[in-house]
Amino acid sequence: MKSLLRATMLVLGTAVALPAQQSQVPLPPPPAPKPLKMAPKPTSAAITAQDLMSRLYVYADDSMAGREFATEANTRATAWIAEQVKKIGLVPMGDNGGYFQVLPVITRTLDVSVQFATQGGAVNWWTDAIPRDQGAGARSIDGVPVVFGGTWGEPGLLTDAQVAGKVVVVRPSAKAAQGTQVPGATINRGLVSQRFHSAAGIIVPSLDLIPTEVREGLKAGITEMKDGSESPAAPTFVYVTGAVGQQLFGQPLDALQPGATGTSFTGTPKYVDVPIPSPARNVVGMLVGSNPKLKGQIVAVGAHNDHIGVHGPAVDHDSLYLFNHLFRPLGADMNAPKLTSDQSAQLASALDSVRKLRPARLDSIYNGADDDGTGTVSVLEIAEAMAAMRTKPERSILFVWHTGEEAGLFGSQWFTDHPTVSRDSIVAQINIDMVGRGEAWDIAEGKPGYVQVIGSRRLSSELGDIVEKVNTSKKHGIAFDYQFDANGHPQQYYCRSDHYMYARYGIPVAFFSTGGHSDYHQQTDEPQYINYGHMAQIDNYIKDLVLAVANLDHRIVVDKPKPDPKGQCVQ
Repeated sequence: MKSLLRATMLVLGTAVALPAQQSQVPLPPPPAPKPLKMAPKPTSAAITAQDLMSRLYVYADDSMAGREFATEANTRATAWIAEQVKKIGLVPMGDNGGYFQVLPVITRTLDVSVQFATQGGAVNWWTDAIPRDQGAGARSIDGVPVVFGGTWGEPGLLTDAQVAGKVVVVRPSAKAAQGTQVPGATINRGLVSQRFHSAAGIIVPSLDLIPTEVREGLKAGITEMKDGSESPAAPTFVYVTGAVGQQLFGQPLDALQPGATGTSFTGTPKYVDVPIPSPARNVVGMLVGSNPKLKGQIVAVGAHNDHIGVHGPAVDHDSLYLFNHLFRPLGADMNAPKLTSDQSAQLASALDSVRKLRPARLDSIYNGADDDGTGTVSVLEIAEAMAAMRTKPERSILFVWHTGEEAGLFGSQWFTDHPTVSRDSIVAQINIDMVGRGEAWDIAEGKPGYVQVIGSRRLSSELGDIVEKVNTSKKHGIAFDYQFDANGHPQQYYCRSDHYMYARYGIPVAFFSTGGHSDYHQQTDEPQYINYGHMAQIDNYIKDLVLAVANLDHRIVVDKPKPDPKGQCVQ
């Protein structure tokens, strides 16, 4: 009941402490309630909670319709960013003297005329199987031998060498099916594709666990860049039902040992190209450095401008919020659990308390206030603060609002492959993605000043030292959490945001985030739940970090091995 009361208080907007008998160390209460809507106010040169709130309530408003990559909504969002950047006075650094850098993208949709089957019979698209587009380089699985690879996240999983050239079936763990918060229990397409990158195909019998609204989203197709380069080879990836998985082996998967062989498929998923309705674009602006000898060197600061749009059917906002905060602490990073009767009663009781105050509010918009509205407006605030400085930084500062992070790091990939400045001139990149949460009532490790740091020492020990030194010398009071930067961490954050596209070229990076939470990739990620004071604290620190790097008397030293720019990211 302790977590029930805490979640209910947050939805009701009551900031009261928990009774002492419920916990020996009561957690702090949620912040005071904020409105659903707020009119924008003029911003100042200082980085303040009020300025961040004013900007975020515009950027994560329902009118932005979730800012999905390569849609009219994202076009609106990037137009707003460019308008703000122009007011700040940054030099346009996009294409043709403007602020926009346009990506050459198309939409790829499944060719449903392709017949897909096992020896047990036809496999119907969308009901029996849903493929994920791995690009034009996806390998054929027609007639290819099938092998059971084991259970994801559990001992005994086959190696990449053991499944090379084969179709590997990877079973989700029982913990994933129950929605249990166990790192690695839920199968992530990117991670399993990295693990078995030499396989002809990857089959995951988890379609029965995928919610209807997610299935509908997968049917819509995806966008990808079409720049004339050859698509890299990759395994074909298909979610199937448990029944299809059983057809392949003639017995339940939980009775199999890794290495068991099954029958093969006929047919391979095929995709066709469709033009996109709206341009996909980065927003790029520069603050020119003050030192004639150093202004040709650049510190890049970035965030991603996109989120995941609008998806139906609409859900009751309060019900989803309570469900996730009570029972799904990582949001979309874990499967929704099946509630016990007691848990269902807890949820009903909490929702009843809310209903006594207000009616249901149906919601289908993924506003992306934290992800990455907070990063987007943070970069604007930092740019505004630096542009107002009487003495500008010695090196130039390049501000980039990347698009397509949610679609696969497209904007940062395109910018670093086709930079509008000399790539060698970029001495470091600072990435800001989700910095609006981070308190103890919200996430397990939360505390005042909490922020996760990823990658700061992976290429440059010196950058890692500066990250710490600025916090100490400027007395920012930031509480760094490095646990998610550990090699092999199952969340793989080092590989999941825009900074990596810079790091693959040997550019030192530091990624700052307050981490995942119950509203991650949910309709409940709205401006009303952001801690703007915490966010301003982090942003003021990042501003001083950028200044420290920009004003160094030497270029940041790279003393660690550089990765292969065309290789797989490894954390």
